[in-house]
Amino acid sequence: MSLQPERDPDRTRGQVRDWQEDGLTVGFVPTMGALHEGHLSLVKGSVDECDRTVVSIYVNPTQFGEGEDLDEYPRRLDEDCAVLEDLGANFVFAPSDVMMYPDGYATYVVQQGLTDKLCGAFRPGHFRGVLTIVSKLFNIVPADRAYFGRKDFQQSVVIRRMVRDLNFPIRIRVMPTIREDDGLAMSSRNEYLTESEREQATCLYRALCEARRLYNEGETDVEVLMDEMERIIGREPDTEPEYIEIVDCESLESLDQASDRAVAALAVNLGEARLIDNMPLAGEE
Repeated sequence: MSLQPERDPDRTRGQVRDWQEDGLTVGFVPTMGALHEGHLSLVKGSVDECDRTVVSIYVNPTQFGEGEDLDEYPRRLDEDCAVLEDLGANFVFAPSDVMMYPDGYATYVVQQGLTDKLCGAFRPGHFRGVLTIVSKLFNIVPADRAYFGRKDFQQSVVIRRMVRDLNFPIRIRVMPTIREDDGLAMSSRNEYLTESEREQATCLYRALCEARRLYNEGETDVEVLMDEMERIIGREPDTEPEYIEIVDCESLESLDQASDRAVAALAVNLGEARLIDNMPLAGEE
């Protein structure tokens, strides 16, 4: 394997700057590793659109809360690097915790208004950790474009806002959710599901599709749409919904009446897995 992970931020930044000085465009795909087809679609997007592609692999401790799955989160760096090499990625940045959070670390990025909703309401501090690590990565990998998946809908919204508010000179590309054949959104946490739970997990996609179908047939009452999503998810014996919401696609405010700006979003606990998914009620997914 010739694609070896680089751990040093300065050497990483220097390589990106060298490429840009040569007139090459650089795409960046931040990940926590355990790569699946969802991640790989982002890498393919960058490889197609940019001259060089950098992928980061780092399980960021500051976005995990107490009792969450930081220690259990799957890690397979060598396997990930081999897959990335086959896809045409040019560089892997895989820092250690001490590189990213040295002793005495005390600086964090906090956003008002967007991060206390949806997942943020149930995972205190999560988006502080996400925005902090993404801002650090954008400084270490000063790419032209960064690629994120739509499955993490709220994350894409808050990162776009951070980039705008803090004047990061980078374009954010949000790519479509990649799904299994039965509709389940691909996620590293799907590995936690038992066979029975995996079968039940399709209810997230079915609930979203039903809300979208009803909206496209003329139903705009959000209470009706959410009741139908709750009914579909509630039929499965092991599901524990965390939230089922229909929100504005930019402000993330809850809606009373759905419009073409509406996104159905949900989080469901199923065994050891916390699953999230979303779907716009109009337009393309």
